[in-house]
Amino acid sequence: MTTLSQKIVKILAKKKLNISFAESCTGGMLASSITSVSGSSKVFNLGVVTYSNQAKIEILKIQKKIIQTYGAVSRETCLSMVKNLNKISKTSISISITGIAGPKGGTKEKPVGLVYIGLKKKNKILIKKYFFKNKKRNSIQKASVNKALKLVLSILE
Repeated sequence: MTTLSQKIVKILAKKKLNISFAESCTGGMLASSITSVSGSSKVFNLGVVTYSNQAKIEILKIQKKIIQTYGAVSRETCLSMVKNLNKISKTSISISITGIAGPKGGTKEKPVGLVYIGLKKKNKILIKKYFFKNKKRNSIQKASVNKALKLVLSILE
């Protein structure tokens, strides 16, 4: 059985496209899912885990004001992450993930399981909001990676 990651690597290679990731709540799990595939070095360019707000500001050049106003887990931060990652990596496709994997850290407005995934391909930008209810930390991370991979696949096919 071909995994999503294998399928993506194969299609990216065939179309001569490359990909990069900026991850927060998934802690590198998305990059790992791609780099575990043989041949991924032809398509995978960059993966950064900007877990802290400081890393988001210093490495991805997210404006401090965006994080202060909207929070690290927001549509606005996810959008800035994917746009700035794309500037840094210059890849065909850029993906950003920010969310609350729990079990702590959630609020009424932003509960555990809230995840934003951003995708940029050429001039097209997509920001998706997901809510993974009643899941444990690892399940939220895996579900986020799975959604990100499906999102990538949907724009490739």
